[in-house]
Amino acid sequence: MLKVMLSALLLLSASQAQAAETKLGDWTVHYSAFASTFLTPEVARSYNIERSRFNGLVNISVVDAQGVTQQVNIRGEGKSLLGTVRPLEFQPIREGDAIYYIAEVPYRNEDNILFTIEIQNPQQGGNFSFRHTFYVD
Repeated sequence: MLKVMLSALLLLSASQAQAAETKLGDWTVHYSAFASTFLTPEVARSYNIERSRFNGLVNISVVDAQGVTQQVNIRGEGKSLLGTVRPLEFQPIREGDAIYYIAEVPYRNEDNILFTIEIQNPQQGGNFSFRHTFYVD
């Protein structure tokens, strides 16, 4: 159910949700940031996610060159333009063979946040950053 919802985010306009990918070694990292209100109340409740106009989500999945989802350790933070740093606490969500890592991030209207993410497992690791602006709906 979450997989279908997250795939639908790719179809949203860039002003509301950002979905992209980057390469880290042999991995392709898919990431997105969006308002928690994009989740239905049922999905948010089932994954213990606070659904709020002021709560965003960062979603990350890591796949290898064969397209197999990787189990990894993820750490990160979000930093606003005012310098406020918010540590991200990722929780893994498993759906069949897929693994998503979700972290909540509080925001205010038009918060532009620079996310810095570190991904590791015993075979490899790396860092990447991306920006996203959140809007209160």
